[in-house]
Amino acid sequence: MEQRPARIQAKRALSPSRVLATLATFAILGAGASGCMPPVQHTAVPAARQQEDIRPMQLLQPVEHASKRDAVVRLVSRGNVTCTGALIADDRVLTAHHCISARDARGRVQERDMAPEDIQVELGGEDFPWGEVKVRAIVAPQCGYVAGEGDIAILVLERHLIGMPTYTVRMESAPELKAIIQVFGFGRCALSADAIHFHPRDVDGIDSVAAGQFTAKASICPGDSGGPVLNSRDDLLGVVSASVMDGDDKTKGASIFTRADAWQQLFSAAQEISAGASPGELPPYGDCHAGPPGPKPKGK
Repeated sequence: MEQRPARIQAKRALSPSRVLATLATFAILGAGASGCMPPVQHTAVPAARQQEDIRPMQLLQPVEHASKRDAVVRLVSRGNVTCTGALIADDRVLTAHHCISARDARGRVQERDMAPEDIQVELGGEDFPWGEVKVRAIVAPQCGYVAGEGDIAILVLERHLIGMPTYTVRMESAPELKAIIQVFGFGRCALSADAIHFHPRDVDGIDSVAAGQFTAKASICPGDSGGPVLNSRDDLLGVVSASVMDGDDKTKGASIFTRADAWQQLFSAAQEISAGASPGELPPYGDCHAGPPGPKPKGK
């Protein structure tokens, strides 16, 4: 047999470490080709990570994104009666009296108020409320259970609302004839195409002012009762009481609004109850017989 040069034989003589490395390479390639390589073991870790690991915690300011229109709220009672109201303080809602009148099993109005715990105030103007609050006390006249004189009420809430806007009630004078007003509500007419949510209503200027009410043509829907009536400066003049409606939210009909300034004793009583007084401790504040103060009826 022919012997090869020693130089060539020396090249084929591998060191032990190179032999092991070569074998390891063949083993890996062979395992990869055959699919028999043992799975790599990993340790499972949670997918969540604490916020502190990413950036320091930053406390945000209290609710500052709420707009003035968030002061308009929706009322829902146990008797399936829905109305609108307006925040006039961080724990008080102004609405219509007939919205919180008790009903019998057939839905007929009783000359008494429902229990405060049967009323819920919903916050937020879209299709679904983003907050709810219960009612602690009702301050209302001894009339207005259906509509007409005394159709105004103040709900004292069970807690103070933080960061919510409120409307200022104008108490010093009656609404002016021909004044431009704004009306808002959560009502929905039979022909309305959208769901229940906050609506600005189409309304003309005031066309008459009476002792306890004023009127204008407005596009009112069921559920708008108790909604706020505002002047151009966003001062609250009164609440929606009644309207001529035809099922179309684009139709403006003769509408009646209860004057807020005519029932100043209600606002004083509600403030005392908010401060901790019991309704039984206060002198009568809802006597309808003498009639509310105000100018004689006038109109167009």
